[in-house]
Amino acid sequence: MYYTSTHIFNANRGGGTHSRQTVIVLIALARYIGAMGIKQVRALTTTLPSVTWIPLARAHAERADQMTAGHRARRSTGEKHAIEDFLYDYYGTRPALMRRWHPGVGAGLSPAPDGLAEHAGWKFYLSYPDGIVTLDQDAFMHARAESVRYIHGLLTATASRPVFSGCFGLHEWAMVYRDSAHRHELPLRLGQAGTNEVVEQHTIRCTHFDAFRFFTPEAVGLNRLQPTRATQIDLDQPGCLHAAMDVHKWAQKLGPAVPGALALDCFALAGEIRLLDMQASPYDLASYGHPPVKIETPEGKAEYVARQRELARRAAGLRSRLIRVCEALLGPDAAAQNREAVAPFNQR
Repeated sequence: MYYTSTHIFNANRGGGTHSRQTVIVLIALARYIGAMGIKQVRALTTTLPSVTWIPLARAHAERADQMTAGHRARRSTGEKHAIEDFLYDYYGTRPALMRRWHPGVGAGLSPAPDGLAEHAGWKFYLSYPDGIVTLDQDAFMHARAESVRYIHGLLTATASRPVFSGCFGLHEWAMVYRDSAHRHELPLRLGQAGTNEVVEQHTIRCTHFDAFRFFTPEAVGLNRLQPTRATQIDLDQPGCLHAAMDVHKWAQKLGPAVPGALALDCFALAGEIRLLDMQASPYDLASYGHPPVKIETPEGKAEYVARQRELARRAAGLRSRLIRVCEALLGPDAAAQNREAVAPFNQR
């Protein structure tokens, strides 16, 4: 297989400076099936000049370092953080990878003054004879096509549903129900007996498998739904805090296909969601300086729902952008087929 590239230059010459926007039409040629033909026509790709992408990459690394500074400092001393560690332990977030800036699918990088963009040495990137470096979509999809289809289908189905805001974060309460062994070394605001009472006085309606699977055995039967991994595409809904946090998970799974700014936006939102998740939990966060959201009271429920809906609104925007990344990887025909395949799950 080889590629040809056609460049269309838009030059603006003045004061001895030159700027250009390069649009590359990548045409993949190969595979004889009786006769040689076009295998795939790539979408138009805007190539960023080094004066544009180098500052973007530098600013991205600085932002990522700021976002992960607390975790990195604690890691060096072995200190635990009941709120923030979740983003690293559960999601497997690696600060070193977070600071790597990617232009995203459909974008190329012009050579830097000292040579090719460093991305040329990274996994799933390819370089062209003219020095342009871009995501190797064929290699990426060869390795991750199944994941891309699954993520696209799950996010599409989730986005099709209305926000449900009647769960009040009771999943965290169900994780400690009638159990003296807790996941965090923090006191319970209401004690064990008071926590049990809150669970028993409410209807538990958790839709997210990755929250439900941590319910205590005594709490499992109290949930109106019994989600499994197989039914996740059928049950995930955009109001769920964990489904919203998962935009970070899916951004990581899509890796270099996701533009750097989108990846960090997903991580930042996941951090805000995690804070509400814990504030509304039965744990006492006084040692961290965070007040509780007392979902056992009408006022606490109202606060929780208001914040939940705002976070869901923001997550919807990020989810939509991730869907577009998936569709750029899949191509219009495969994306349409995938949408059709998950259509029976929509609006459930």
